[in-house]
Amino acid sequence: MGKQKKTRKYATMKRMLSLRDERLKEKDRLKPKKKEKKDPSALKEREVPQHPSCLFFQYNTQLGPPYHILVDTNFINFSIKAKLDLVQSMMDCLYAKCIPCITDCVMAEIEKLGQKYRVALRIAKDPRFERLPCAHKGTYADDCLVQRVTQHKCYIVATVDRDLKRRIRKIPGVPIMYISNHRYNIERMPDDYGAPRF
Repeated sequence: MGKQKKTRKYATMKRMLSLRDERLKEKDRLKPKKKEKKDPSALKEREVPQHPSCLFFQYNTQLGPPYHILVDTNFINFSIKAKLDLVQSMMDCLYAKCIPCITDCVMAEIEKLGQKYRVALRIAKDPRFERLPCAHKGTYADDCLVQRVTQHKCYIVATVDRDLKRRIRKIPGVPIMYISNHRYNIERMPDDYGAPRF
């Protein structure tokens, strides 16, 4: 019988002593953790998110013309597909002046899409669009839009993404703009928003 070949094991580490092992000297050994006893008479502190002052129940008092509309990546692409002019169609939907806003994340997403979506990039670089800088890490636009809308409730979110719509519906007082039947529609917009204020 020949010698059996030993297969080399990859990613194996040398066995190490546990820091609580008795073979270690007393000074090098890890001390056992002591559980802190909670005082039953102490007051329990709970952190409750502060209710936004801009909301009167579900009515958002910060929304009013000119409307600032946060645009998502897929909204621009679907608008091109439906042959809709973004600013004009927004004005036709809301009957007021609209300022489309594009965050750095959305811009980065469009740039990543490559040469195929160069028309969307050209539309996004339109001077009528307001650019919003992002301070966070990464370029995931959905999280960025949700975070921005949670902090500042003065925006309408324009998106076709189902997951993003579902997330925004949970935030009170934020309307959603979407595309249906080759035109823009608005969701959760009270009738009084278009009325003139005296």
